[in-house]
Amino acid sequence: MNKMILMSKLLILSFFLTGCLQAIKNSDSQQTSYSGLGSESLSAETIKAFAPPALGDEISKQIQRMLDIREPARGIPSNDGESIYFTWNVTGKYQVWKTSKKQGFPEQLTGGENPAYLTGLLPNDEFLVISRDQKGEENPGLYLLSSAGGKLKKIFHEPKVQASFQGASEDSQFVYFSANSKNPKDRTLYRFHIPTGQIEKIFDEPGTWVIADMKGNERLLLAKLTGALSREFFEFNLNTKNLIPVLGQGKSEDIIVSYGPNTGEFFVLTNMLSNFKRLYSLKNGSFNPISEEVNFDGESYSIDDQRKRLTYSINENGWNRPHFLDARSLSPLPLPKIEADQLSIGNFSFNGRFLTMTVEVDGGPASVYLYDFDSKTFAPRISPQAPEIDTQGFSEASIEYYTARDGTKIPMLVRKPVVCADPCPVIIHFHGGPEAQSRPGFSAFSQIFVDAGFVFVEPNVRGSSGYGKDWISADDGAKRLNVITDIEDASVWIKANWKSGDQAPKVGIMGYSYGGYSTLLGMTQFADSFDAGVALVGMSNLVSFLENTAPYRRHLRISEYGDPEKDREALLKLSPVTYVDRAKNPLLIIHGVSDPRVPAGEAVQIYQKLKDRAVDVSLILMSDEGHGSASRSSQALEIGHTVDFFAKKLQRK
Repeated sequence: MNKMILMSKLLILSFFLTGCLQAIKNSDSQQTSYSGLGSESLSAETIKAFAPPALGDEISKQIQRMLDIREPARGIPSNDGESIYFTWNVTGKYQVWKTSKKQGFPEQLTGGENPAYLTGLLPNDEFLVISRDQKGEENPGLYLLSSAGGKLKKIFHEPKVQASFQGASEDSQFVYFSANSKNPKDRTLYRFHIPTGQIEKIFDEPGTWVIADMKGNERLLLAKLTGALSREFFEFNLNTKNLIPVLGQGKSEDIIVSYGPNTGEFFVLTNMLSNFKRLYSLKNGSFNPISEEVNFDGESYSIDDQRKRLTYSINENGWNRPHFLDARSLSPLPLPKIEADQLSIGNFSFNGRFLTMTVEVDGGPASVYLYDFDSKTFAPRISPQAPEIDTQGFSEASIEYYTARDGTKIPMLVRKPVVCADPCPVIIHFHGGPEAQSRPGFSAFSQIFVDAGFVFVEPNVRGSSGYGKDWISADDGAKRLNVITDIEDASVWIKANWKSGDQAPKVGIMGYSYGGYSTLLGMTQFADSFDAGVALVGMSNLVSFLENTAPYRRHLRISEYGDPEKDREALLKLSPVTYVDRAKNPLLIIHGVSDPRVPAGEAVQIYQKLKDRAVDVSLILMSDEGHGSASRSSQALEIGHTVDFFAKKLQRK
């Protein structure tokens, strides 16, 4: 089973804040201003009152034009290398497609009003496993689809239950999956017998369990998620039902484990032994390094199902540096011969001969290539779509640094327009996660703002992945109080260093999810530093967020932010609602009604508090959308209103 693997996190501490205790008490007394999540937690009147207004024709055309750029997903190759199955949003909604050497344009295999995603291909190439959700609720079901196309066959799909593909047996008789049907916060493991349609429960202990790998028809490597990025690994025997600890018990570090090719051997990607994640071979309790020792994180690795070939990537300031090895001897294998800006590893065919990869060349969107380990050929198979757009004119990201108040250098990606008003207005976009990383490479999203005349800046503040264990764990729990000022310091540094004469640029702030939370903090706690903001699906109160987020996420998020009971005071100090009395500049809030991660009540409650204080604040609720918009029409409205808002609030007359 192929596994592409990422990032890590955990630690704590605390810090300052003057004159906010009374504000915290006031916020605390009002913190339960909503309950629940999804459309059931909001009245129909509220949803209708804050529906997105129509966009102006000119800005709508600009956004729609850029949304025509479509990059295919990496996909899964068949055992003969003839076909690649992949997910693509070329129709405006994600669906599953197939391409082969014999055909021209790829063939669409799924359709309809709800998006579909490819999650697996059976070892015999006969069936695909499809995940399908509705309205962004993140309660997907699983379906089988013949690789030749046709109707979907349901594996499992129940209301308000999240099912996730976990692998397939080598004989292609069983599909393994997890579902939180017994308890919303736990994951039970099942297997579906394809010939009979029977579902069998195979593992039912409390906790969030996934299948990390499997070997033969009886050995499963299970992972129990214990935190935002921490996991405990066990080997489970399907016949004897024995559960044997392997690695990670009681650990807070990031650990990823899979079976190695030799008896008793495991491959492990972890930062347990150093500040940076490295890939190791673990045998008889001894760790032997595979990847080189560098001051960059090992980002992901994958071993084919035949245990013949091993791939891994190093994250060098956001650029992928792939490596191929013989899985048994660990000797290097030749890499594809191509000059590329970004070269990202995709998925193996079951027989291990073929590997998909995505390739960015000359600043353009990614294409999917197929590498043949036997013939050493590397050929393009799926091209991106960019009608009537010269992507070579897009702004390329440069890595620059700003200085935080404690002297720490914070990396940021900077994209600049060719021409703009002097000084050029700046939009600072904070990524989600927080365990994520803004990365260089092609970005149609960023270019939309560059084309609108803004310098587009993407910081990787402390808490971001890719820069080692100390960096990513710097904001865990109450330690976030020490580094949350990285948000304000970005604007302070830019206004001081990017002046035109004596005039500082206007600076806006935006982001999705944790980036939306960062935006709300920027516009409240750090209100003097930002001239306008757009918060998308962001948290306004960390206590109410943790109390109302979907149960399957709550305990994992607590490891990142803190416990709403034990760490209540710190969480309120870190909550934007605590500082609404400081807010003064224009703010637009956009949120999906069906969002199960950050409930829409987070948007409504801070909107009302700011409105009560006569702040220039607007709210847009996207019906039938969840944690960010999935449909093209909603994306156009979401991005279009963001660009239009900043154009009106930041650009000088």
